[in-house]
Amino acid sequence: MFDRHYNVWPDQVPHFLELPKTSLYSNLTVSALRYPDHPAILYYGSALSYAELERQAEALAGYLQQAGVKSGDRVLLYMQNSPQFVIGFYAILRANAVVVPVNPMNRKAELEYLIADTQASVALSGLELLDNFEGLIGADSLQEVIVSAYGEYVTEPTNLDLPDAVLLQGPIPARPGVSSWQDALAAAHRPGALTAGPDDNCVIPYSSGTTGNPKGCVHTHHSAMATTVYCSVWGNAQHDSVQLVSVPMFHVTGMQVCMNGAIYIGGTQVVMTRWDRKVAAQLIQDHGITGWRNISTMVVDLLSEPTIDDYDLSSLKGIGGGGAAMPAAVAAKLEAKTGLQYAEGYGLSETISATHMNPPQAPKPQCLGIPIIGVDSRIIDVDNLQEVGVGKTGEIVMRGEQVFGGYWRREEATAAAFVELDGKRFFRSGDIGYYDEDGYFYLVDRVKRMINASGFKVWPAEVESLLYGHPAIQEVCIISSPDERRGETAKAVVVRAAGHETVGAEEIMAWCQQNMSAYKCPKQIAFVDSLPKSPTGKILWRALQEEEWAGHS
Repeated sequence: MFDRHYNVWPDQVPHFLELPKTSLYSNLTVSALRYPDHPAILYYGSALSYAELERQAEALAGYLQQAGVKSGDRVLLYMQNSPQFVIGFYAILRANAVVVPVNPMNRKAELEYLIADTQASVALSGLELLDNFEGLIGADSLQEVIVSAYGEYVTEPTNLDLPDAVLLQGPIPARPGVSSWQDALAAAHRPGALTAGPDDNCVIPYSSGTTGNPKGCVHTHHSAMATTVYCSVWGNAQHDSVQLVSVPMFHVTGMQVCMNGAIYIGGTQVVMTRWDRKVAAQLIQDHGITGWRNISTMVVDLLSEPTIDDYDLSSLKGIGGGGAAMPAAVAAKLEAKTGLQYAEGYGLSETISATHMNPPQAPKPQCLGIPIIGVDSRIIDVDNLQEVGVGKTGEIVMRGEQVFGGYWRREEATAAAFVELDGKRFFRSGDIGYYDEDGYFYLVDRVKRMINASGFKVWPAEVESLLYGHPAIQEVCIISSPDERRGETAKAVVVRAAGHETVGAEEIMAWCQQNMSAYKCPKQIAFVDSLPKSPTGKILWRALQEEEWAGHS
């Protein structure tokens, strides 16, 4: 067991902690029983109590079961941050089904793949995303989409600037297979017994890799409960905590550290549908936000607001995040403004959020932190898979209660994702790093071929797979290119198909905007006559990558 980090371990945190042997849904039941009138969600000034959150989750669960959703079935949750996302998440669990959180940036081709892979028969969707289901309802397993406009939950007057998706109003279009969220609640169907337990499947977030299509990371109620509890205990979160939720809930950080963590302790989550720095500052001031888990680019943006000194941010007691390293100059500015040190953390979809976090009393900058409760993390040599010591670079591996069971319907990928050390099964993160004398881990590089654009993970193989759907593309290789604002961005190196020699970059970029998430879209297109290949025919992406960066050095 890796234990050199115990010298900097937070005083109030146990090294190991027994987890509740219940469904994750039971956390809502307990908090609604304890704090029925307490605001579970504040949404642009409108409150939803724990009692009402539970009531609506139960009603929607009953509707899902009436719609044919059975125990263990997968249900797509395709929404931006909103009260509906929280209600929908817990309704799916109450129906003894499995949540498949979908990136709201995804478009039709990506949805089609997820439907086929999960065989979901029902989806919950935001109104602004409904058109992406065009031609998909009834074409495979999907039979019904339950739709809501986020603005339905802004019930009180507000002077806050609301995002377009919240301003969008109904009515819900009358289309075959499309149902209204409010009608589903009004039906008031009572769900059957809650039978899901800790060993049943709970949530399947999708994580892309270097082998093409995204892979579903299968988490049980037990593994999801782990980071829900561990992250709350690590930060000493209490019932009176008020959490700003500005990171996306479909992603494991927003889902676990923010949404599920708040419900576990009976706290309040202040939900933002889209990031807006002035709205964020106003919410911190108006609601006395005590905790804010974010990505570093949000802090950079907030502190860049010219009027930031006009807002009272003194309620903040803890601030941290991950996704991209926090620049030292920005961390210093944050500390000068709030008196708080930014605490970074590290986790993956396969570990449903954090495996490493900086101890609140002793964070280190540009550092992943130390292994948290019950986590055994090591560094192994990428060639011989043997453990290496202090300061030696290798692949980060870990084992713990939050590690997933495997990839959905991907036995070979699951087998390749684990390695045995000391007779125990460790997950291979695919990330290169090292640890120091105190047991703090640092990220150096990535084994996996990934582009990190402002904290958004762009997986070249997935983008290439989608681009091959364009008739003008014969071959394509996605590489990263230096970007002054984003750090790096995606660039497509394209060989045009015969007969399409006049197709330009603008046409391909426009096609990308229609068929994939905006952050995945290549921001640059370069046309070449051929791509470099190995003797076995593999495209030498690394050669193109090195050439690209060398040209900018």
